[in-house]
Amino acid sequence: MSGVLVLDRSQTRAALDPARVMAAVATALVAIARGEASAPPRIAARTPAGLLGAMPAHVPGLGLAAKLVSVFAAPGRPGGSEHRGVVALFDEHDGRPLALMDAESISAVRTAAVATLSMQALAGPHPARIAVVGTGAQARAQVALLAVVAPGAAVVVGGRSPERARRTAAGHPTASADTVEAAVRGADVVFCCTGAAEPVIRRHWPAEGAHISSVGGSEGPELDPETIRSGSLFAEWAGAAASVPPAGAHELQGVAPDRVTLLGSVLDGRHPGRRQPGELTVFKSTGHAALDVAAASVVHGFARAHGLGTTVDL
Repeated sequence: MSGVLVLDRSQTRAALDPARVMAAVATALVAIARGEASAPPRIAARTPAGLLGAMPAHVPGLGLAAKLVSVFAAPGRPGGSEHRGVVALFDEHDGRPLALMDAESISAVRTAAVATLSMQALAGPHPARIAVVGTGAQARAQVALLAVVAPGAAVVVGGRSPERARRTAAGHPTASADTVEAAVRGADVVFCCTGAAEPVIRRHWPAEGAHISSVGGSEGPELDPETIRSGSLFAEWAGAAASVPPAGAHELQGVAPDRVTLLGSVLDGRHPGRRQPGELTVFKSTGHAALDVAAASVVHGFARAHGLGTTVDL
C-alpha cells in the first residue's frame, strides 16, 4: 500500500501488543550487543525549559526509524517530566516513509519492556516483592506490563504523592501503594521510573541480592553512588558509560567501561548475567533508538493487520 500511515496516540497504544514488543525489543538488544544495529549517540537541542532529542536507528529485519521527542518538566509535579514527540518509520530496503506514530506511547512501552527483560534475565528466581518507584507515565507503563507478565506478584508502588501512588498501583491487580522508602525496603526487584535529578533510593533499602532497574534520571543520577559501586552493572549499549549525557547515563560517568555488560549479551547467552544469589545487579537504561525501531515495527505490523490509522500522501 502506498502512502504514509498516520497513527494517533490511542491507535499507537492499541497496536503495542506487549508480547510482540518484548520479543522485538529482545531482538534489538541482541543486535546492539552484536554490533549489528546502526545508531549514532543521541543528540539534543536544549531550551531553558527542556530539550528536544533526536534518535535515528536501523535494526536489520526490524526496520529503520527516527524518534523526535521533547522532554520538559511536568506542570505541578516537581521532579516529574513529560515526553512528547513522533516516531517515523521507513522501509529499510528502499527508504520510503511508512508510518508516523506517537512517541510517548512508544517510549513508555519499549522502556518498560527493556526494564522487564532485565528483570527476567538478571533477577533471582521467583522475586517475592517488586517495587516500582514513580507515579508518572513511565511508572504506569511499567505497572501495566507487570500486570501482563507477573499478575500475581506482590507489587508495591512508591511515590511522594499517596494519591498518585494509589492511582498508579491500580494498573496491577494485586499492587499496593506506599512511600518510596517503604516500597523499596526489602524488595527483590526495584524499578526506578522517575524524572528525578538526584538519587531516589539508597543502597541499603532493597533486599540482599536484589535487582535494580533504573530507566529515569534524564537530568541527573536516579541511583546513589554506593549502588553503582557495589553492583554488577548492565546497560543497553557501551555508550551508557562511555558517552556524556544526554547520550550516556549520569550514574555511569567515570565508571570503567569493562564494568558494564550489555543486556543483549546476557539475552543471547554470551554472558551469564547474575553469578551468585547475593549479587546486586543493576541495569541502567539510557534509552536506545534501536528499541524505538523495535516497538515501531510492532505498531506498524499490527496497524496494517487490523486496519488502524489514516494513510496520507507525504
